[in-house]
Amino acid sequence: MTNTLEQTVTFRCPGCGKDFSVPASFAGRKASCKNCGGPVVVPAAPDQPRVSMRTRRLIADAQEMTETFKDFPSIRIKSTTGDPPEIYRIEYHVTGLTRGWLGRPRPKKTHLVEIQLTSDYPRLAPQCKMLTPIFHPNIDDVTICVGDHWTAGERLVDLVTRIGEMIGYQAYNIQSPLNAEAAMWADLHPKRLPTDSRSMVPTMESASS
Repeated sequence: MTNTLEQTVTFRCPGCGKDFSVPASFAGRKASCKNCGGPVVVPAAPDQPRVSMRTRRLIADAQEMTETFKDFPSIRIKSTTGDPPEIYRIEYHVTGLTRGWLGRPRPKKTHLVEIQLTSDYPRLAPQCKMLTPIFHPNIDDVTICVGDHWTAGERLVDLVTRIGEMIGYQAYNIQSPLNAEAAMWADLHPKRLPTDSRSMVPTMESASS
């Protein structure tokens, strides 16, 4: 059985011009053209450009992100920038909070987040920021504080899920807040939290709902 992932080489018969495509492992072999019977020699495959470890990681992330969230109603990939993607805009359909009348928090069900994979990714954590207003102890206008435990082996899909849990107040830290007012509100109203108790982890059942 031929390995479908094996590189192939395409060449043309010098006698009749018929094109052939064979596995690269056949390079150097001599044969007869099936069209005109003339002699042909399979050439070596052209050198392939080396792909950096970061690029391979970006490609793997893109495939996993697409597969994980393609049918998940709570978290959706709204757009990407780059090939492979280096910037993701994620739309969350999660009940969180935003400032309402007189500054009082009110429910907000749709949120947009930008996740940028910098040149130091995955060694350093992605840069995450909200693109829509939110009222949360650990989120301000420029930063989403996702924690200090990032490692290069952490999955991007897990980070996306964790941000969803933060938006729904399933996860928050009032000890070292970015928004002191939101931290005080959360401390005074624990019975009103979480604002969204649904699981942010896609499953076969949730994806098909």
